Amino acid sequence: GGGTAMDAVIAAVQFMEECPLFNSGKGAVFNAEGKNELDASVMDGFTGKAGAVAGVTIIRSPVEAARRVMDSSQHVMLSGKGAEAFAREQGLELVDPSYFHTDESWQEYLKVKERLEQEGRKGTVGAVALDSHGNLAAATSTGGMTFKKYGRIGDSPVIGAGTYASNESCAVSCTGHGEYFIRNSVAYDVSARMLYLGETVEQAAEYIINEKLKSQGGAGGLIAVDKNGNISMPFNTPGMFRGFVKQGAEPRVLMFR
Repeated sequence: GGGTAMDAVIAAVQFMEECPLFNSGKGAVFNAEGKNELDASVMDGFTGKAGAVAGVTIIRSPVEAARRVMDSSQHVMLSGKGAEAFAREQGLELVDPSYFHTDESWQEYLKVKERLEQEGRKGTVGAVALDSHGNLAAATSTGGMTFKKYGRIGDSPVIGAGTYASNESCAVSCTGHGEYFIRNSVAYDVSARMLYLGETVEQAAEYIINEKLKSQGGAGGLIAVDKNGNISMPFNTPGMFRGFVKQGAEPRVLMFR
């Protein structure tokens, strides 16, 4: 409809932040202290600007806060209380931490706590888009890892690891075992392989997820769209909930292979 890629990815991710079926926003997983700590990031392929927030607890829409960091500050990433103070200054909606609490996530937390295992429901959310002006954008939002400790931050708010966009190549949003995605700069690596090796978005994404990460034991996947509208959605896990829509075509939703 002539809108921007950035508006599109923000709208898509905000919808999923409001839905307790995913691990972002309302219904996000709990950390080791029984609290919800949220991360999000955005990147604009046209300007190369990016924004992120990490470890926030009272911002209703972390992805919107990430966009404000990009548009209304000199910084790329703000964390914790500083990010929340910035959101307050920006007039974003703040909520009591109980807003993010759902019984399903709490019961999962209790089970994990009892077993002392760091496992649980995955569900980082993200969106990538190419608009009619030829601009790309990416956004990612997550509650992180169930029972995470010590202020752990994964790849979702890290530009180049969980989120990346450049009009020269592609827009990427990742989900999975964040430590592997950070160490391998996965989101940026898709773009780099396209630019430096001449690979297609499919070749680059498939190699990174199903060869490079898999060989290291890193589980996860990504969604990507290139500057020509080609889509890649590889994953090395049993399933990854994903979907896409192109102009003039019916939307497609996929869960498993």
